[in-house]
Amino acid sequence: MSSILTNNSAMTALATLKEVNRGLNETQSRVSTGLQVSSGKDNAAYFAISETMKGDSGMFKAINEGMTATKNSVATARLGAETVSDLAQEMVERIAFAQSNGINKADVQNELDALVTNMQSAIDQATFNGDDLVGEASSTVTVVTGISRAGVSFSTTSITFDTVDLQGIHDALAAIDLNAVDVADDPLTTGTDETFKAPTMEKNLAAAEAQLSAAITASTSLGITENTLDGQMQFLDSLTDTLDSGVSSMVDADMEEEAARLQAYQVQQQLATQSLSIANQAPQNILSLFR
Repeated sequence: MSSILTNNSAMTALATLKEVNRGLNETQSRVSTGLQVSSGKDNAAYFAISETMKGDSGMFKAINEGMTATKNSVATARLGAETVSDLAQEMVERIAFAQSNGINKADVQNELDALVTNMQSAIDQATFNGDDLVGEASSTVTVVTGISRAGVSFSTTSITFDTVDLQGIHDALAAIDLNAVDVADDPLTTGTDETFKAPTMEKNLAAAEAQLSAAITASTSLGITENTLDGQMQFLDSLTDTLDSGVSSMVDADMEEEAARLQAYQVQQQLATQSLSIANQAPQNILSLFR
């Protein structure tokens, strides 16, 4: 039955055209944005997960940048500690040289004083952006290294390391005086008897050796800390890459697939438009019945 009031064919063709246009618009949006899931309307679960993962990735990157500054501070401190260690080694060698009789200890003392001055310069300069990890009594530093999600809980992860007291090492070495005699070694405090001077020189050597050992320990501990930070930073780089890749696999559009779908929708749109045009012409055929 034909009707001039209701054109079922046109209604069907129009519905098809609307559906094709809707799919075409969605595909064009994916092609233009590169995203398959750009809002919660597209896929609520994927959108929520991807947004959380993107937030985590951003936090890891920010933490990594912060750790870069800490690593640079530790690296600078390590260089200062190694310099102090080298200078302490030179002092030990000069004091050992001065153990022998016939050595002008005043001249050796002048060398020691010069080394101590250089040591103080190294300590003063072993800071990065005002962050001093070497010039005062040891303290514990906490460095945030990442975040942790377990179920609905959220927390940060961290490592700790101890600063080093290079200033204390410097002060102990600066106190060594080859021209003095320890009162405990010379009850008469005359400072003239070589018998009493020898124990004092041995004490000086032992004291310098102890400070050399402390300087080596300081440089070693800072080196371990620097290596730990470097390893954590490399892990964060890999972790953020993995998170970004995971987000991409969830929300990014497959451009090859979308390109093929776009062409198909364009053909369907043309056919649906032509079908609607044909359906709209059907009532005109009724007029021939009245001629």
